[in-house]
Amino acid sequence: MTGFSHVRDELIHQGHVVGFYDSYFTTPSGEEMRRDVIKHPGAVSAVAIEDGEVWLVRQFRAPIRGEMWELPAGKLDVVGEPLEQTVVRELEEEIGRTAATVEYLIALHHSPGFCDEHQTVFLCTDLEPVPVRHDGPEEEHMLVERFPLSAAVGMALDGTITDAKTIIGLLAAHHRLAE
Repeated sequence: MTGFSHVRDELIHQGHVVGFYDSYFTTPSGEEMRRDVIKHPGAVSAVAIEDGEVWLVRQFRAPIRGEMWELPAGKLDVVGEPLEQTVVRELEEEIGRTAATVEYLIALHHSPGFCDEHQTVFLCTDLEPVPVRHDGPEEEHMLVERFPLSAAVGMALDGTITDAKTIIGLLAAHHRLAE
């Protein structure tokens, strides 16, 4: 660390998923500073490949008041559940597939300037159909489609896909599978 030290967090509001905090730190020169911090439970996402194509979902996102293409994903909301099990559960809920092979692909922080959300992306293959188990209104009304991986990477590069985890996951999977 660069000489900054955490002093304390004061909860401002606990939402349904995230907590909003005033977080206090001491700077290397000894001054105290306050920052707005959102604490998130973390999440997983899946680059789910079937027959050379990647599954994407297009769902409504309230903060942008619109829909966006994304990898199947979900928050870590089952205490003690292994990440690999969480990502398989999310695949079942969102696209009606289970994965026999789940491999770590990459990890990322979305917006570390104000949020501690940590996302782990997995490459999921050997997919088999299972009953869909949608969880929530966004999932009930989302579009689920498969795209050739190269086309999905093109969507990320041309701005059609703007979701950070999806762009990073697609590029990492494309790189891994090209090796």
